[in-house]
Amino acid sequence: MNEFSAIAMFFKEGGSFMWFMLATAIVAVAISAERFIVISRASGWNTTRMVDDIARAVKQGDWNAAGHIARLSTAPAAQVAAAMIACGGSDPSRLQMAADDAATLALPPLSRRLPHLNVLANVATLLGLLGTISGLIVAFSAVGAADPAQRSAFMAKGISTALNATAFGLMIAIPTLILQGILVGMVERVAEQVDETAIRLAQAMCSSQTGATGGFTAVGGHGAPAIAAVPARAAAPGVTTTTLRPNVAQGGAR
Repeated sequence: MNEFSAIAMFFKEGGSFMWFMLATAIVAVAISAERFIVISRASGWNTTRMVDDIARAVKQGDWNAAGHIARLSTAPAAQVAAAMIACGGSDPSRLQMAADDAATLALPPLSRRLPHLNVLANVATLLGLLGTISGLIVAFSAVGAADPAQRSAFMAKGISTALNATAFGLMIAIPTLILQGILVGMVERVAEQVDETAIRLAQAMCSSQTGATGGFTAVGGHGAPAIAAVPARAAAPGVTTTTLRPNVAQGGAR
């Protein structure tokens, strides 16, 4: 009970600006909690397993199963995988374009309202400073206006208001900035999962198409000479390697 009384006294002595800082703290907590839930769902605790299952299905040539697995989740990594599967083929440029488009649509919503936390932290600090100035004004005005017997009481009240307002503002601003850093780190981890998904799935799709066409897959983009993967002439025993050679136009030199 003594602790609650001390907290209530601390809040009361901080002046009227304490209510504005309390409102700022409530908004910061609400945004942090909402963003944490959204980003946690987007990260997907089984994202690695999902990507493994999709890559395995693609390598086996079961595109329907791969697409079904990708549609089971709403995580950004799953959205990127679904876009790449819907694109089909093994052209790296087309796969990269599909992955970039899907990531552009899936990732920005995760960072929504995160900059507000930085603004709220600054607002809490400035409100604390404003409360400090208000308390000092009360303290110094009491020196000349109050009776000599009451000067010390008014001075103590003004200084208490100033210090309490400053402390409360910092107590809000520091945790808010920490929460913002944690949430930004979570968003970056989701972006890394998206990049990993795009790379692994592109490799799986290219290798699947290569196996289906007997080891020859065109990987050239539009307007560029096609590049064919052909077996290397010399390879170590037990090791299969490929080299890249441009296709020769019909009628050209062999």
